[in-house]
Formats: sequence, structure tokens, C-alpha cells
Amino acid sequence: MIEVYREITPLTQYDCFTIFTRKKKFFDFPLHNHDEFELNLIMGGKGVKRIVGDHTETIDDAELVLVGNNLPHGWFTNQYKWEEGMPEVQEITLQFHRDLFDEKLLRRNQLFFIKSLLDKSVRGISFSKETIDRIMPRLIALTQKSGFDSMLELMSILHDLSVSRNMKVLSNSTFTDENINFNSRRIEKVFAYMRDNYDKEVSLEGVAKLAGMTEVSFSRFIKKRTGKTFIESLNEIRLGHTSRSLIDTTNTISEIAYKCGFNNLSYFNRIFKNKNGCTPKEFRENYAGTRTFV
Repeated sequence: MIEVYREITPLTQYDCFTIFTRKKKFFDFPLHNHDEFELNLIMGGKGVKRIVGDHTETIDDAELVLVGNNLPHGWFTNQYKWEEGMPEVQEITLQFHRDLFDEKLLRRNQLFFIKSLLDKSVRGISFSKETIDRIMPRLIALTQKSGFDSMLELMSILHDLSVSRNMKVLSNSTFTDENINFNSRRIEKVFAYMRDNYDKEVSLEGVAKLAGMTEVSFSRFIKKRTGKTFIESLNEIRLGHTSRSLIDTTNTISEIAYKCGFNNLSYFNRIFKNKNGCTPKEFRENYAGTRTFV
């Protein structure tokens, strides 16, 4: 099993949020999680490896990521950069409590987009270069603000992030135990069935019958509602469970694949790499918090 470090952040119960800047040449803080939401801006970190949930990616020169509460995450310097050093990286980290926004307040129409943003952040969100270019100077300026004005600016920044284009959700929904609302009883009934039976044989014929539709009609329906095919949706559920098992157990990769419903190991390895950008073996090694990446 792989241990995720539980961080106690500097944010106190009396503060709305905290923001701090750091300059560094290495990323060596272990994989961790915490109760607070975190917005992290990195400037000059090209080539650094980022892990959020079960998603692994090499970042560009600048990146902006929102991490929900209790979601494992970390940034790591790869082997070459660790040995040779790297140009100085500037990092701005903003952390705030989930209860900064009361649940009743978030249900108000004017807060709809911020609520949606916070809900998505349970899987981690990365923002586009265009969004980074707009938000970066405001985050830099926010480090110099205090009091009520700083709180107003934070709310404005979160709103602008919530309506920004081309944001990318990072981790699998199954990995974070998130149940997505598709506003369709048929789809939600099918997804509940797939979540409960991911380790067994699940056929298009069976789920179509469960939805009361023909196979052709259901295939069109699920694609229209979710943007994914039936098999893509099923694989994503299974991949979330395999990622969790790679972290939480010492079972072999083949044992994990078969227990999560994949009967073909080469097929499992291929779609896992397509989804996560690394092989299951590399994922397990990365998640162990090593500083060296192959």
C-alpha cells in the first residue's frame, strides 16, 4: 500500500483564505492531501511531473490547477532536472476552506457557476493558457492585498475561473467516488448498475435492456448525454477502481486488472496508458512519491 501524506496547512479557522509565494529549484514535497481547497499557480516549471488523483501529466512552463479537498496531489521534479537543477520556479498557492461558501449560498442562482467549479474540483481542474494569462497578474496582485478587498477579489477570481473556457477535469470520477448527475434517470440507473457490477461482465445488450431501449438507440442516447460511448464509460469506471487498487493494495497488476473486469491484460495496459499517460507499473511507482521518473 502507498501512503499519502496528510498535510496540515497554515490556514486557520479564523481566516477566509491564505495565499503565499515560494521560489524553488526542486519539487520534493511528498504526495499529499488536505481538507482545504487549493489553487496552485506555477511559473517556469516546464517538465515537472504533476499527480492529481489518478491523473499524471508533465506540465508546461506555466500552469494553474484547482484541487478539491482531500484529493491526493503533488508536483515532482524528474530525474534529469533533479540532478542538473532547474531554473528558479515561482509558485503561488492559495488555500481556502470548503465552508467559505455556505451550501445554501451556493444554491443561489448567482453562485451557480462557482458551485459547479467547486464540485468539479473534487477531481482536480487544470486551466487553459488563455485563462492562466488572464488570472496570473491578479493572483500576483492578490498576494499584496488584505482584508475585505482581498476576499472580494478571491470571489471574483473564482467566478472568472468558473466561466472560463477549455478547463480540463483531471481524475477519474470513480477514483474520487463522485456520482455525476446526468439529469437522466435512465443514464443514472445504468451508471449505478455499472458501478455496482464493474468487476463482472457488463454487456451493451444488458444495459440497453435496463434502460428500456434497443442497443442502437441506447448507444446514441448515452453518447449524446455523456459525450462517451458505452464501452468508454464502463472502462472509465473500471480504470478508476484499478488506479485505486494500484495505490491501496499490493496485488499484482494482472490480479488488479482481472478483479476490475478486464479480461485482456494487453488491452488493459493500452487503455490505462491512453487514459493516464503512463503504464500501470509507472503509475504505481509515481504514486509512491519517488522523485525519479523514468
